[in-house]
Amino acid sequence: METQVKLTKLADCAGCGAKVGAGELAQLFEGFPDMRDPNLLVGFDHADDAAVYRLADDLAIVQTLDFFPPIADDPFTFGQIAAANALSDIYAMGGRPITALNIMAVPEDMPKDAVREILRGGATKVAEAGAVVAGGHSIYDPEPKYGLSVTGVIDPARLLRNDAARPGDVLVYTKPVGIGIMTTALKGGLADDAARREVEGLMCTLNRAAAEVARGFEVHACTDITGFAVLGHCLELAQGSGTCVTLHADAFRFLPGALDFAAMGILPAGVYRNRRFAEAEVDFDPAVPLAVADALFDPQTSGGLLFSVAATDAPALVAGLEGKVPAVQRVGEVGEYRGGAHVRVLASAGGPGLDG
Repeated sequence: METQVKLTKLADCAGCGAKVGAGELAQLFEGFPDMRDPNLLVGFDHADDAAVYRLADDLAIVQTLDFFPPIADDPFTFGQIAAANALSDIYAMGGRPITALNIMAVPEDMPKDAVREILRGGATKVAEAGAVVAGGHSIYDPEPKYGLSVTGVIDPARLLRNDAARPGDVLVYTKPVGIGIMTTALKGGLADDAARREVEGLMCTLNRAAAEVARGFEVHACTDITGFAVLGHCLELAQGSGTCVTLHADAFRFLPGALDFAAMGILPAGVYRNRRFAEAEVDFDPAVPLAVADALFDPQTSGGLLFSVAATDAPALVAGLEGKVPAVQRVGEVGEYRGGAHVRVLASAGGPGLDG
């Protein structure tokens, strides 16, 4: 068939592993004029997942865009993953997506059927989210890239930010970790088809159900875990909130095989970028294995939502998420910041174990 093209062979790096490092982004924005608008509730200065602009007392728009090179060989699957990843930013803010615009770059000689399948994959995920594709923009480029610009809506009173965690909160996460490691292993021909199906299915899974369940509980802050990894996004949450985050390594679910590949050194380049950005602010228990630490620095394409929820609501939130998200985990807690590292990683909290 015309669509039999190995997309990942056309890209130097894949998915959210292609993101510019968080530390580099901060430097790029240094010295920009302070554009104040009282209706801009969240802008680029907050390191949050999307921008939020108030239109009325009870209505705001949530805006985001995300695109990246292929992380799957199958064009339809790549389109689904890229769309799910872009839509996730709306869910992380507590919003509901309503429209999406395609962003696409393709080689001039790419088979038209393959291009169509990428777009069709994205359209199916937008429809699953209850939104509509309203247009887009495309250019020619030797390396294919695809994603969406998404607009959502929210009541400002229900807005979730990544800088509002409170001491005493519990941290709950909704997908297994190790996506970047497994896609790197797949690209190198080291993982099998069962692993491919599992990780691609995970990346195609919308965070819609997690966001909808969370609306019924006292969630103070939220972020989706994507290119900056568990530790990068937890650091942003802790610094933005002026708190200290404690994570328990054995409370995380890891994709089968991810820790084995990490121990072998099969790691995406994004792991090292994330280490450079976050490591100085992370205090590791010496008992945490290096492979686990690497997995917590692993860029997650279309990862899950991390909720900072009031301790009194945490058990009910976990129960409500069971069976509705890929892997609900109570992974840590938020405490007062008393100097030193903003994030601590302990080896154990009596969780489900490091074998995932």
